[in-house]
Amino acid sequence: MTLSALLAEPPGPPRATVLAVHGGGMNAHYFDGRAHPTLSLLTLGAGLGYTVLAVDRPGYGASAAALPEGLALEGQAAALRSALDDFAARRPLGAGLFVLAHSYGGKVALTAAARGLHPALLGLDISGCGHRYAAKPARTGTGSGFGGGRGLNWGPLGLYPLDTFRLAATAVADVPVREGAEAARWEERFPAVAAEVRVPVRLTFAEYEGWWRHDPEAIAELTGLLAAPRLLVDRQPGAGHNISLGWAARAYHLRALGFLEECLQASASSASSASSASSASSVSASVRQPEPEPEPEPDPG
Repeated sequence: MTLSALLAEPPGPPRATVLAVHGGGMNAHYFDGRAHPTLSLLTLGAGLGYTVLAVDRPGYGASAAALPEGLALEGQAAALRSALDDFAARRPLGAGLFVLAHSYGGKVALTAAARGLHPALLGLDISGCGHRYAAKPARTGTGSGFGGGRGLNWGPLGLYPLDTFRLAATAVADVPVREGAEAARWEERFPAVAAEVRVPVRLTFAEYEGWWRHDPEAIAELTGLLAAPRLLVDRQPGAGHNISLGWAARAYHLRALGFLEECLQASASSASSASSASSASSVSASVRQPEPEPEPEPDPG
């Protein structure tokens, strides 16, 4: 199976690699919004020195014909892991891998991280994905990005540039049947997945997020279930569910890449501390302790 993707690379060696994972009813073009020059994550990330790989999940893009019903979450996680291994064998990742995921892609990212996505994984930045539905689960995962609840997917239309719905036609796709079937089971699956996530996580809920509960009670429960060593929950003002296609896209992407910078700094500090500890151990092992001086003989006089 071959997964298609959009790839943006910096002029020189990458500082790190961002894997962008789209939601249901969208494809990789979700992260390359063309309605305004400031919207594209690929353009912004490459300009800041990162490689950005926006992948079409299994059942979308090049794999749609081979997987007309898509794959379950575990299968998608395994496919992403294999795709990353192949990509890393061809191109440098830089100082590590960072996953930026949206909506259903957030479920895939969390599942993949729980299963050991990649040894160089630095952290996850997820928008539009919680653990308790605000809308009926039976409605999720049906139709395309323009359907399945237009208000829930987009929020107020004034949040988006005028040409968004004309130019975003290339970004939408039908949702594979298996995704629709699995969506209703996410609330049951989440606790077990969350308990196995061992990297920093940042979650963002849009001001007009309609699919997910993000009230204080739901957030407290959510954060209590995630075992991430560092966990942030942010709000994105002036945004609907599809944050990366609206006017708030640049602000959100900059915040996400800022979190990546923090993950890089923490990783470098950890490596430096480990190196210092190793050096100190080596030095202490090579220092000979002085021989004790003999006790003076008693004076007979």
